[in-house]
Amino acid sequence: MNAPFPLDANVAAAVSAVIAAGRVAAARCWTPATSGNFSARIDDDRIAVTRSGVDKGALSAADILVQLLDQPLRPGSSAEAGLHLRLYRDAPEIGAIFHVHAPASSVISRAHLGDGAVRLQGWELQKALRGVTTHEATIETPIFANDQNIATLAERVAVRLAEPPSSAETRAPGYLLAGHGLYAWGRDPAEAWRHLEALETLFQQILTERSARP
Repeated sequence: MNAPFPLDANVAAAVSAVIAAGRVAAARCWTPATSGNFSARIDDDRIAVTRSGVDKGALSAADILVQLLDQPLRPGSSAEAGLHLRLYRDAPEIGAIFHVHAPASSVISRAHLGDGAVRLQGWELQKALRGVTTHEATIETPIFANDQNIATLAERVAVRLAEPPSSAETRAPGYLLAGHGLYAWGRDPAEAWRHLEALETLFQQILTERSARP
């Protein structure tokens, strides 16, 4: 059987990272009903990204596409792969992007859409985010209204992320789509996963704290 992409070491590593992240996310019920998408940078010009409509808990190499960053999406791609491409093009330091429809992210993004962001402060787990060294920091995670026009959405995200946060805040390595879920990234797949896991857990802690208040 012919391989679905050239089997060089960089491609194999990126594909393996995408498969591993998708399977762990599915095990946590963060990608129900084939939702979510995962990608990892291969090199300056290419990424490995999940196909549309595949079960993230049962990913194989055949479910991963090799996508050139300067080319239109390949047949079989998720439309949301366009959001990945724009982030990789705008931020060459990004090595992996993971997107999940996790419960806390999906709920809190709807609740705070009018605020334009979820702000984290006082949680020790914030220090899992790159560059954050204290629970006293205020972390801004931007929220965007969901949009089926991915090109328009990608542009809105790019414009917002290009704006620096206020001097009193640090921007999270991720953003939320209201009622949709969380995008998180890192310099490599391990860091992207750490950011994804930390942000989803922090959002869950906020929701739990609210429910526990007398």
